[in-house]
Amino acid sequence: MERVGLIQMTSGPDVTRNLEYIATQVAVLADAGASLIITPENCVVFGGRLDYHHNAEIMGEGIAQQRFSQLAEQHRIWLVIGSMPIKRAQGVTTTTLVFDPNGECVAHYDKLHMFDVDVADGHSRYRESETFTPGSHIVSLPTPIGHLGLTICYDVRFPQLYNELAQRGANMMLVPAAFTAVTGEAHWEALLRARAIESQSWIVAVNQCGVHPCGRETWGHSMVISPWGDVIASLTNQPQNLVVDVELGQVKELRTTMPVLQHSRFHNQLKV
Repeated sequence: MERVGLIQMTSGPDVTRNLEYIATQVAVLADAGASLIITPENCVVFGGRLDYHHNAEIMGEGIAQQRFSQLAEQHRIWLVIGSMPIKRAQGVTTTTLVFDPNGECVAHYDKLHMFDVDVADGHSRYRESETFTPGSHIVSLPTPIGHLGLTICYDVRFPQLYNELAQRGANMMLVPAAFTAVTGEAHWEALLRARAIESQSWIVAVNQCGVHPCGRETWGHSMVISPWGDVIASLTNQPQNLVVDVELGQVKELRTTMPVLQHSRFHNQLKV
């Protein structure tokens, strides 16, 4: 049994304020026994293109990454930063960072799928590709807590990614997000439950929530879903935290009794 902590928050463009909120919640969740703590997408800075590019850090350097390293080491936890802007040779990526209990950044994942979508809300036009450079690698990470599959927000609409992560051995899929209120109300839970059932994995989904200083509105409702597709615990649309015990043995049992991944002919390059 592993105890996982989720930090649901309403991030804004003030990096210092966001970091202080994360530090406070990490302390609370660590005291509650969480060994793995996860933040939402864009937790360090949430705003417009200039905000992300101005506050982007070089991988392995910068105030935010130093603070996260210190938090992980201080509390002896695995800390997953849902995403923050990282400077690259070409452009800026929105990137998940995984820190181990020694404070080392042991893995990172650059968001693959850009949210270039029109939504019937006050923001209307979303074009992530105008701000971020998409990633090019699928990333999973074996840890003492579980084999983590790293995804971000819009990735959840692409089941092929989750199938591949499961084929690589991932048994706990992480979904840090900034899902809009409109698309969240319509699809958030349905998509997450589908990904859990298809990949026969635990889903840990940590969303931004409420109305942000830039005017965007996100759905919240962070939740943890079992490999059978049951919502084990969830939040509302307020800044909150959540602690959930995850039994990874359920994944092994389900994949043994219903070996969907082994039965898949598509993964073996079936030609029609």
